Amino acid sequence: MDELVAKLSEFQVAFEELEQKLSDPAVVSNSDNLKRLSRTRKQLLPTVEAYATWQELAKQIEGALDILRTESDKELREMAEFELASLRERQSALYNELRLALLPKDPNDEKDIMVEIRAGAGGDEASLFAGDLFRMYSKYADKMGWTTELANANTGEVGGYKEIILNIRGDSVYSKLKFESGVHRVQRVPETEAQGRVHTSTATVAIMPEADEVDVQLDERDLDISTMRSGGAGGQNVNKVETAVRIVHRPSGLMVACSEERSQLQNKERAKQILRAKLYKLECEARQKALADAKRSQVGTGDRSEKIRTYNFKDNRMTDHRLNMNFSLQSVLEGDLDKIIEACIHDEQKRLLEAETQLVPS
Repeated sequence: MDELVAKLSEFQVAFEELEQKLSDPAVVSNSDNLKRLSRTRKQLLPTVEAYATWQELAKQIEGALDILRTESDKELREMAEFELASLRERQSALYNELRLALLPKDPNDEKDIMVEIRAGAGGDEASLFAGDLFRMYSKYADKMGWTTELANANTGEVGGYKEIILNIRGDSVYSKLKFESGVHRVQRVPETEAQGRVHTSTATVAIMPEADEVDVQLDERDLDISTMRSGGAGGQNVNKVETAVRIVHRPSGLMVACSEERSQLQNKERAKQILRAKLYKLECEARQKALADAKRSQVGTGDRSEKIRTYNFKDNRMTDHRLNMNFSLQSVLEGDLDKIIEACIHDEQKRLLEAETQLVPS
C-alpha cells in the first residue's frame, strides 16, 4: 500500500510539472511539442483524478474512524460504521483500478498501425481466408471511427489475397489490435469441395506500429531499390509504365513492394513506410523478449509462429487459444471484436500484475 501511494505521489508531481509546461507560451508555440504534451496529459489525467478520489476517501475514512473513537452516541456510531464499510469498499475497488493504471505502459499503444495479412497453408482457400480477415478488420475499423488505407495488395488466383497491407489510423489503434498478431486458422468446407470435406487453412497477421524517421532511420546505402510494371486489370499505367517499387533492406534481408499508388515516387515512399514499420516491429519484439526473460513472464510476445485462433465455420465458433474462450464466428467476421479485445486486455493486465507480484521481494 505504501509503495503504491509513493508511486502515485510521483505520478501527481509529474502531472503538475506537465501542467506548468503546457502553460508556458515558449513550449506550446511548437505544435509538435503541444501535440505530444497534450497526448501525455490525456493519458495521465484519469490516474491523477483517481488518485485525488483516493485521497478524499482516505480523509473520509479517517473522519469515520475518529467518530468511532470519540463518540458514545449509539446512533452516530451506527451511522459511522455503515459509512466506513461503504468507504472501504469504494477504496478497495479504487485500489485495484490504480494498480492497473500504474502497470508498465506499452510505448506503442497510441500509435497508428499497419496490418499485414498473408495467406499461409491451404492454397486458394488460404487466400480467401486472408480476404475474410481483411474484411473483418476493415469493418472493425469502420465501427471504431478509424480511417483505413490500402498500402499494398497481391490478390489470389480465385479471390482473396496472397498478401495485403492495410494502414489503420485513429485513437490508440495499436492498443486495441496488437493482440491480433499470430497465426489464424480456419476450418470450413471450400465451395470447390464436392465431397463436403472440411479443409484447414491458415493466414498470418502481423500488427506493426507505424514508425516514422525518428523511430527508424533508413540508410539509402543499405537499400536495393528496383522498379517494375504494375500488375492487375485496367488503368493506363498497367504493364506500360514501371510505377511499382521493390525495396530490399540488405542488413535484415527484408523485402517490401508497393504498387498501389499512381506514381513511382509515391510507391517508393510508401514502400519505405512499410519497411520502417517492419523493422520497428522486429526491434520491439526483440525488446519485449529481453524484458520477458528478465521478468520471467510471457506477456505480449506477439510471436507470429503461435496459433492464436481457430475459425470453425461448421459450428459457427471462433476459439481464441490464448484465452481458451469461444465467440460467435459470424459476429466476429462482421467486425464485432470488442469482447475478444477486452478479454485480451484483461488477460494481459492479469499477467502483468502476476509478474509485478513475483518481482516484489518477500
